[in-house]
Amino acid sequence: MLEAYLPLIFMLIFGFGIAIIFLVLSEWLGARRTTKEKQSTYESGMQPFRTARDRFSVKFYLVAMSFIVFDIEVVFLYPWAVQFKMLSPEAIIAMFIFIAILFAGYFYELRKGGIEWQ
Repeated sequence: MLEAYLPLIFMLIFGFGIAIIFLVLSEWLGARRTTKEKQSTYESGMQPFRTARDRFSVKFYLVAMSFIVFDIEVVFLYPWAVQFKMLSPEAIIAMFIFIAILFAGYFYELRKGGIEWQ
């Protein structure tokens, strides 16, 4: 029974071996030219005006978490949209209930000021 897995085991060992070899070679042969620009904080092409160790406002994290939550909801809507013509009426009703709950959460967050930057 183990003979059936031997090609997979060899492929995994070979893959890990190649990865380790490439990592070691890039460390040995790679260029080591550090400049002030490479060591500075990257801020989307803008000139950095603070260090990367500064604290952010809690509001920033709340907006980021809200974006992630509402963005993940789109992942749940995508399969429904692809199979829309083949869904039963119960599935369509359930999805509209899901969308209504999503909008209720969005409007609640708007009313509480969770998306305001001030």
